[in-house]
Amino acid sequence: MTGCGTRLGRNAAAARLVLLSVLLLCALHARTALAQQPVDFDHDLTRFPLVGAHDRTPCESCHVGGRFTGTPRSCAYCHDGTTKFAVTAKPQDHVPTSVECDECHNARSWLPARMEHGDVTARCDTCHNGGIAAGQGPNHPPASNQCGDCHGTVSWLPAVFDHSGVAPGTCITCHDGMTAQGKNPGHVPSPNECDLCHSTRRFTPASTFDHTGVAPGTCITCHDDSTARGKPGNHIPTTTNACDVCHTTVSFVPAAKFDHTGVAPGTCITCHDNMTQPGKPTNHLPTSNTCDDCHTTAAWLPVLHFDHSGVAPGTCYTCHNGSAATGTPTGHVATSTNACDVCHTTDGWVPASNFDHSGLAPGSCFTCHDGNTAEGRPRNHIPTTTNACDVCHSTVAWRPASGFDHSGVAPGTCITCHDNMTQPGKPGTHLPTSNTCDDCHTTASWVPVLHFDHSGVAPGTCFTCHNGGPASGKPGNHIPTTTNQCDLCHTTDGWSPAARFDHTGVAPGTCFTCHNGGTAPGKHPQHLPTSNTCDDCHTTAAWLPVLHFDHSGVAPGTCITCHDGGTATGKTTNHPPAPNTCDDCHTTNGWLPVLAFDHSNVVPGTCATCHGVSAQGKPSGHFNTQLSCDSCHTTTTFANPRYTHTGPYPGDHRANLACRDCHTSNSQTIPWRFPSYQPDCAGCHANDFKAGPHKGATVSQLRDCAGSCHKASEHRVTDRSWD
Repeated sequence: MTGCGTRLGRNAAAARLVLLSVLLLCALHARTALAQQPVDFDHDLTRFPLVGAHDRTPCESCHVGGRFTGTPRSCAYCHDGTTKFAVTAKPQDHVPTSVECDECHNARSWLPARMEHGDVTARCDTCHNGGIAAGQGPNHPPASNQCGDCHGTVSWLPAVFDHSGVAPGTCITCHDGMTAQGKNPGHVPSPNECDLCHSTRRFTPASTFDHTGVAPGTCITCHDDSTARGKPGNHIPTTTNACDVCHTTVSFVPAAKFDHTGVAPGTCITCHDNMTQPGKPTNHLPTSNTCDDCHTTAAWLPVLHFDHSGVAPGTCYTCHNGSAATGTPTGHVATSTNACDVCHTTDGWVPASNFDHSGLAPGSCFTCHDGNTAEGRPRNHIPTTTNACDVCHSTVAWRPASGFDHSGVAPGTCITCHDNMTQPGKPGTHLPTSNTCDDCHTTASWVPVLHFDHSGVAPGTCFTCHNGGPASGKPGNHIPTTTNQCDLCHTTDGWSPAARFDHTGVAPGTCFTCHNGGTAPGKHPQHLPTSNTCDDCHTTAAWLPVLHFDHSGVAPGTCITCHDGGTATGKTTNHPPAPNTCDDCHTTNGWLPVLAFDHSNVVPGTCATCHGVSAQGKPSGHFNTQLSCDSCHTTTTFANPRYTHTGPYPGDHRANLACRDCHTSNSQTIPWRFPSYQPDCAGCHANDFKAGPHKGATVSQLRDCAGSCHKASEHRVTDRSWD
């Protein structure tokens, strides 16, 4: 029994092994068949597009064990050199860096790589060693391996080189024409010590040159404008190229020596023009340019002779200031100007041939007008308390006295002086009055009379004085009247404007007879073009405002001719943008309300410019949105709004949604039921999720329902049941 049982057990085990092998072969066959079936899946929906090498990679290379959710997206997670993913890793000799692979590489091709040196942590020669990347060439100047000392990461050339450690006189070690640029073929014959003349900041111009061994008169050997700078184009004409006749090796300008022997008189300005050579300084006397009229070639100063004929008037003091030349003596008459030639001449200082009092200091007349130096006050002069003649008199004429300070004169005592002997008094035609002049006149001016007491004048008797004799009468252009009763229109407070005028007897349409701009004010220059029948629009009560205007003769579309904001009221500042044809909307019967409006020229999106300001706006219960009115409404009718969504509306839903199905708060902003999942399907349908059919996945993992599973080929959203 024991042997039989053992054989039976062995047979059963063998049978089980055979059965298991068959099952494995079937499973492998099924898996292979399944793998060979084409998979229709848009990988872009996972927000990880497959491009380049990734597009050719089998799914199971990344989705190990058939796991699709939670697959990592960073390069380093897969390309880490382990065996869990069959991909390449960063090689051992890779440039040391901490940035992500896709900062330099891309999925289409590993090389060439885009290199950003900002994140490199190692020295340049770690890569630029001739192996990983280009390094120093065989003819590179001897240097350390710190490439960044001279080169930049943007461009290898040009390079910046720090010459501070270079020993003097060793320039030729590099600047030999091979390692670095050397002397050009046309260089001045010299030793190889470049730094004797050149500097490390720039090669040209040569900053120093030792002229010690140069033979006199041989400057042109180098300074020929080829080897070195020569004579400029505007150089003074000379008969020799011996530069050192005038110039020195210390400085080219100014020329240290010059022989003026052959210079023609009067030609100094040819050179002394402040460009070729120093010329007249800015504070020089205004003169002609013939320098040798006053100066000599021996010395610029002092001036040995001077011809005043060319001196500009009023500039004497430029020289005659007591330093350059004799100036005003100590006892000179006090003046407020240094223009000597106002009184003196160049022929002789004294006597002063003419005297201009305009420059005299006020109150100093008596300095001269003391009866000795010049004529003083006559014996019969009005007693005064000061010798300041110019308080009353002027330098133009002694008489009449043009100014007098009446502030100390007692009222009513004018006749003491104004008696027609000492000073002018009342003229023969004066109105019969007392001698109290200041009742009507002022000390500021005799005429016009500024105040007159008309209180005692009988009405209608104005003409007794205002007849053109004692006082001003009617002017020649006065409106024709039948009486001389001035006070019918005028008042004693002011002649014009006439305070009152009775238009009762004026015939209609005859306004222009007087209101012609001559007799009385007429139409102003910017008045509307009209006939002269003023009373068609204006009244005698007031010129403005115009109470009536007949628009019947106005051509359509010409409103702006008058209604331009100048001649007549125009469009207000907040008027909707529109052409100037006012009568398109308004009528002459009333500016408001607007009876018609053509929206054809309204710029789309500008409805709120009028609607809500000068026209009806959104009602109180209107949908809360920032969109312009014409996004939903038309100019034909406000009702029945229409709106076309530009985004994925209504989406892959099983029915067209009403606005309030999503916009539950009557607002443009959608109040998501589950905000954390917006804008995916789960933002509204998180509660519709069933964990069982989804094989343990979470709402967050499958938040994009339509993009993940519920699409055309499987569990379509429009199906009544998704199962």
